[in-house]
Amino acid sequence: MAKTLPNHNPLHLKSWKALQQHQQELAQTTIADHFLQEPDRIEYSVLEWEDFYVDVSKNRINKRTLELLLQLANESGLEQAIQAQFNGVAINETENRAVLHTALRQVDSQPVLVSGKNILPEIASTKEKMYQFCEQIISGQWKGYTGKAITHVVNIGIGGSDLGPAMVYEALAFYKNHLDVRFVSNVDGDHYREKIKDLNPETTLFVVVSKTFTTQETLSNANSIRAWFLEQAPESAVKNHFAAVSTNLEKTTAFGIAAENIFPMNDWVGGRFSLWSTVGLSIALAVGPKHFEALLNGAGQMDVHFKTSTFDKNIPVVLALISIWYNNFWGAETEVLVPYTEYLRQLPAYLQQGIMESNGKGVGRDGKAVAHQTGTIIWGASGTNAQHAFFQLIHQGTKLIPADFIGFRKSIHGNQDHQQKLLANFIAQTEALMKGKSAATVETELKAKGMDTAAIAALTPFKVFEGNRPTNTLFIEQLTPYNLGALIALYEHKIFVQGILWNIYSYDQWGVELGKELANTVLEDLNSQHPQKHDPSTDALIARSK
Repeated sequence: MAKTLPNHNPLHLKSWKALQQHQQELAQTTIADHFLQEPDRIEYSVLEWEDFYVDVSKNRINKRTLELLLQLANESGLEQAIQAQFNGVAINETENRAVLHTALRQVDSQPVLVSGKNILPEIASTKEKMYQFCEQIISGQWKGYTGKAITHVVNIGIGGSDLGPAMVYEALAFYKNHLDVRFVSNVDGDHYREKIKDLNPETTLFVVVSKTFTTQETLSNANSIRAWFLEQAPESAVKNHFAAVSTNLEKTTAFGIAAENIFPMNDWVGGRFSLWSTVGLSIALAVGPKHFEALLNGAGQMDVHFKTSTFDKNIPVVLALISIWYNNFWGAETEVLVPYTEYLRQLPAYLQQGIMESNGKGVGRDGKAVAHQTGTIIWGASGTNAQHAFFQLIHQGTKLIPADFIGFRKSIHGNQDHQQKLLANFIAQTEALMKGKSAATVETELKAKGMDTAAIAALTPFKVFEGNRPTNTLFIEQLTPYNLGALIALYEHKIFVQGILWNIYSYDQWGVELGKELANTVLEDLNSQHPQKHDPSTDALIARSK
């Protein structure tokens, strides 16, 4: 297997060892102390790019911390790795594939070569075909088998063929047109039936998204929905109501999908990074080509920022380094994402796949088991709902949980009263997590309420907030397709940086294979009179399922 990326053991790097010592030196210093000790703290800990204002000052870091983390990035060969990715080198080494979702949103015409061929003309022609198809559907020019225009779209996919499009569809709900788009993913039969139960087959388009057209969950749902459709329509109508995003022309044609309704995928685009490709067809149908193009442009400009900015001013790099600081030097195992807009409530679930499937690896690029922690556990929900759900754990629990707060200065609908209240919570929570509340303050407050001394002494411990809880603040002007594209790309690049520094491969996902293989075996056993022998627990569950 050809080596295309730097290969190192992070534990042996000088900067890694220096960071271990540095962490011990800072262990008793609070974030509030850092502000007192560094009058210029905001100057080096706020990064600005276009509509993005990123404040990392409320972290357990000082200027020296960032210097050492930047040294770690340099020692790890990050610059070389970034160039390799954007130049089309097969950095997904275990599958011998390039990683070029960035080419799908490239903002200049600089050739991108894969096996010596410039892929940009192919990207442009495929996108043009997709946009023309979308315009036909949106305008009503495309007709169903009874001559009626399409009103509903159902995206049938799973993993990256579902999570990205579904998240962006909800995030850009303000910008959508008249089409009602739904998403079917789980092989659970109740799920697909619930999604289609009120649909009119005469006015519904189904988009089957599967690169190989063999994914069990997707094909099971697609075949069941096709059978439902044919209960009410002739087989010749399939060509009017089904499209596919796939590379398997033979299987899609056999399904009944017309060649002109098949949109290709490329093996240099990983599933969890594929919403920028034809996998985003359902997004483009929902918001139109103009807004989809803005989504791509926002991501493309973030790519430029990531590729060209010095590491100290590079937002994805700095956020990745801070994440590694907590994961590897403070023992934090999770990170929470709290977007202060209901439009982005699915962002944590989307990034769970992106981050945990990419960097949930225990083997290094040298083929040996790693001796350091890798992928963090990602979770979260929208603010202010999250404040009334799990913020108790973050404020007063025993776990160190770094948090990303994502907010927008302007609301979309313009209700200033609500927006001011939302932003007040967005800002105040990061301050509260940092400052906490001392016992002396609690005692003073309770005394002012007229509480007696004994009652104050009994209640005070429960009302004390330790504070010193770290947060990053991503403050963005407004939720637009452009800014959403940039935000998603920012986190994609953060994933990449972490993988390089941890010396793991971020773009394969062999860990999902074993469960699939065993599921096929168990499926056979569920339909067999003489099932194979498993362990006692599995045998009992199979018997109980019949």
